[in-house]
Amino acid sequence: MKRLFVLVLNVFLALLVQAQVNVNHYMTVGQTRTQIGNYTGAIEYFNIVIKFRPYLPEAYFYRGIAKHQLEDHRGAILDYNKAIEIKPFYPWAYANRGMAYHSMHDFENAIKDYNRALEFDPDDESIYNNRGIAKLSQKNLEGAIEDYNKALEINPRSINAFMNRSNAKIMQNDIRGAIRDLNEVIMIRPYYAEAYLNRGLARFELEDYASALRDYDQCLNLDPKNAFAFNNRGIVKHKLEDYSGAIMDYDMAIQLNPEIASSYFNRAIAREALGRPGFERDYEIAAQLDPKFDINRFSADAGQTYQAQQNSQNNQTNQSNQNQQSQNQGNQNNSEQNRRRRMNVVAEDTRNIPNDEEITSGRVQNRNVVIDLQLIFVISAFERNAVNYDRFQYYSIDIDEINLKNNYNPLFTISNKPSNEYIPVFENFILYFNERINMQDNGHNRLSRGIFYSLTGKYNEAMADLNQAINMNNEEAIAYFSRANCRFKMIQEMESLTGNISEFSIPVTQRFYENTNTEPQQILDYQYILEDYDTALNLNPKFVFGYYNRAYIKLRLKDYEAAIEDLGRAIELDPEFAEAYFNRGLTKIYLDDVEGGAIDLSHAGELGIEGAYNIIKRYCN
Repeated sequence: MKRLFVLVLNVFLALLVQAQVNVNHYMTVGQTRTQIGNYTGAIEYFNIVIKFRPYLPEAYFYRGIAKHQLEDHRGAILDYNKAIEIKPFYPWAYANRGMAYHSMHDFENAIKDYNRALEFDPDDESIYNNRGIAKLSQKNLEGAIEDYNKALEINPRSINAFMNRSNAKIMQNDIRGAIRDLNEVIMIRPYYAEAYLNRGLARFELEDYASALRDYDQCLNLDPKNAFAFNNRGIVKHKLEDYSGAIMDYDMAIQLNPEIASSYFNRAIAREALGRPGFERDYEIAAQLDPKFDINRFSADAGQTYQAQQNSQNNQTNQSNQNQQSQNQGNQNNSEQNRRRRMNVVAEDTRNIPNDEEITSGRVQNRNVVIDLQLIFVISAFERNAVNYDRFQYYSIDIDEINLKNNYNPLFTISNKPSNEYIPVFENFILYFNERINMQDNGHNRLSRGIFYSLTGKYNEAMADLNQAINMNNEEAIAYFSRANCRFKMIQEMESLTGNISEFSIPVTQRFYENTNTEPQQILDYQYILEDYDTALNLNPKFVFGYYNRAYIKLRLKDYEAAIEDLGRAIELDPEFAEAYFNRGLTKIYLDDVEGGAIDLSHAGELGIEGAYNIIKRYCN
């Protein structure tokens, strides 16, 4: 017995060692994936480490880095928080959390974290550099320069410190001091294109156009695809009245980066100066990309100012209204032409110098970008020995009980993924359950055949079987769930046949469903669907997919708060329900809870829905 106990103990210890090796492997693979830019893949591996070793701060730290790279700043902060909670003396966790706050323009909290990081690691030049950038954003120029000086004490050849200090000096209007810093950068790294680009900007501000032109030429020699250098070199040529040469540079800038609004704006001015066609369209595109380039806005302001001046003169001189209106119109047209001639070209500033304008782009709210919700879940199936299908994402004991009755063939699962390629398989299962019903007509067999009828698009036959299944056994939650899904599919089918398809999506920038003409009959059908989900959940209050699907229908009926409540219940029952986080996140954003929506989308991305990070980047940051 003693030898047996020792043997068992040795086996147990060996398993523990093997488990430790596996955790190390997952950490290593996660870090490698982060280094090669596969951030979502890295998160999958760090999730595994956290599941088995939730007390390792490094797993949260590195997962935070991956989220940070995906611009999921809120999700990154949550992970850095956890790392710091486990390991309070973790300078890089503070430093990285500071950078995440920085990315959200929360400079006060960023500086607090940088301060904390420097308490533990006072010789890290990068933290001084980052704190200097945050202070620069707060217009604390002296504090920023002091931090850059400290970084240069630690590393006298710090390219970042010289570049950043030159930015601060620009803001102090010390243009020549900025040029001296950029000269240092070029001496240390003679092939650093960005240094020549920034020095060209500084020399441009001194109106030293010949030197600026040489710097832009050198920048393009080192980096021939630098759209900003083409744009800014075009401006120098523009100032020297070489409009044709300027237009060629603007053309190259737009070709390399079609979203530089200033390039369209500058090209419009040059084209208008030469009387070339296309300048009106360039003005339009520039305004669409960035509202600050909307000349119509300035024209309206100028017109209102001019009209007010003329009205004042009218009161004083009592001139004829008709003659005055004609004169006003002519003068206003002349004023508009003169104003457009006087408008300055716009250099594209690459120095990241803060300004007083809104930091976030003005383009997002002008886009009607449609973002699809995750779809409802339905009962689906595969052959027991099939290998060409995605493995189950979620386990449901209710589905497993049905599989047990079927002896696991066919194998039911629950999914919200398209299954059209399996229709021939589903049709074979209909034939299979025809025979079973001939032998034994009961609620289970009717339910199974009804599910397959629904999967093949035979909704009337499906409804007949599901109704019969419920008549035979009104205690089967899955039957009500399946009938609700079938009814919803019937609505979608009718919409597609009539051409009156109501897109069930969320345009983040526009109130959704406002223009959807929902027929009274469809509203009634939705109520029947809700009643079936209600009954299913009364019979089985822990059936998470019932709450999720019911929320989907409530969203369609614009009952947003009730939908959020249902999605919250689903998440409470299954904290790893990615689709529920995703749909709740979109709904919160629609209801203007951007913070809550971003956190939900972060969880969805963490759990595998990669599109969540794109939405966070575009609508939450």
